[in-house]
Amino acid sequence: MTAQRSRDGALEHLKREGRIVVVGASLAGLRAAETMREKGFAGSLTMIGDEPYEPYDRPPLSKQVLLGNAVAQHTALPRRRAIDADWRLGVPATGLDMAARRVRLGNGDEVEYDRLLIATGVRARPWPNEEEGALQGVFVLRTRDDGEGLQRALAAGPRRVLVIGAGFTGSEIASACRERGFDVTVAERGSAPLVGALGGVIGEVAAEMHRENGVDLRTGVMVTRLEGDPAGRVRAAHLSDGSTIEADVVVVSLGAQRNTEWLTGSGLGAGPRGIACDAGCRAFDIRGIVTDDIYVAGDVARSPHALFGYQFLSLEHWGNAVAQADTAAHNMLSESADRRPHLWVPAFWSSQFGVNIKSVGVPPMGTELLVMQGSLTERRFVAVYGYQGRVIAAVTFDNCRWLPFYEHQIETTAPFPPPFTTVDRRPEGNKPVPADFPDPSIPSHGPTITLSGYSPADRKMTFTPARH
Repeated sequence: MTAQRSRDGALEHLKREGRIVVVGASLAGLRAAETMREKGFAGSLTMIGDEPYEPYDRPPLSKQVLLGNAVAQHTALPRRRAIDADWRLGVPATGLDMAARRVRLGNGDEVEYDRLLIATGVRARPWPNEEEGALQGVFVLRTRDDGEGLQRALAAGPRRVLVIGAGFTGSEIASACRERGFDVTVAERGSAPLVGALGGVIGEVAAEMHRENGVDLRTGVMVTRLEGDPAGRVRAAHLSDGSTIEADVVVVSLGAQRNTEWLTGSGLGAGPRGIACDAGCRAFDIRGIVTDDIYVAGDVARSPHALFGYQFLSLEHWGNAVAQADTAAHNMLSESADRRPHLWVPAFWSSQFGVNIKSVGVPPMGTELLVMQGSLTERRFVAVYGYQGRVIAAVTFDNCRWLPFYEHQIETTAPFPPPFTTVDRRPEGNKPVPADFPDPSIPSHGPTITLSGYSPADRKMTFTPARH
């Protein structure tokens, strides 16, 4: 029997009788499971999730649910097909034995696997003072239960809502609360909302949106203490500038933490930035050696991207979770020659204060910015980010029809500033300006892309996106 025939036989055995475990009953976990079944996997499939719910959609929690237009418990993800899985819900994974190929669960059970997919995602960063964070009226927003609790608190008609952190989620919460007529204060330690994700130039546009819609926006400040009343309800917040804000609902929106603690001591290359993996979604161990039976997908993954100079990207994007899950599932059931890389171009959208915001590429890599169409003051524009003489990202405010064009510019490493003329070009689009991102060593709220690793320099390539 040749080596090739032996490998083929092992793969066919895996597809027919193998055991695949997915840790993370999430969007990425569900889509990966569906892809495995579509590819003919007939073995046992175990889905493990620490929440008691089957996979649900998270974006509506900070939008339609807070507006009262949807119910948090009715956000289940639609199914592409039945996955015939053994669901282990409401019990977290607590450990991994790579040598024995076992996942340990919080209830003492152990689940064996032949292939493991980790899609544990992220969780909301809690308020750092545990006692203050436990006050009634203090919320984070990440899970279905979070959304339901916050929706109930808003239904009670709070006098004032304080949002701590003005990233995308914090800004969407502020927008929904203002739309419902509540008084809202936003406290942001950066210079403007969205500054960590889109830079200071666009951040100033976002700041004006907050103020014009009645938000009491406080920037360059930190909340130093939450104060409760004798009944244990939050009543006020104290800020670093000495001011005090009375509020009966406080939403802590300080970004996310990746769910990797359960892998401590396992030997896998996992940490606060996520789980390192190759472009084919195979996890690295702590020695930097790629594993062949453990894969990663979704928010918890940290993978290199050829288009962005092989930077390791951690993406908190809905579309990335779907695309990476599909690639991981394909590769888990394929011989090495048939595996494919995850080369999804990052894309993100948000809706706040009646404005539709979309981005493509990696804005935090940008050092310069040029308004190609429209006007910042009118909040209807296309802005392009440049890095080392190439187009690296684009963001649109109420002008998303042009985004596919600029995505192609990013994919083909087009030069920056773009040499062509555009329709609706204004005087402010005649010259690039600094994108004005904050010092990356200073944490900011809400960046949806985290960069680490190799510094890109080569733009002499053409990117051909995977069409699968």
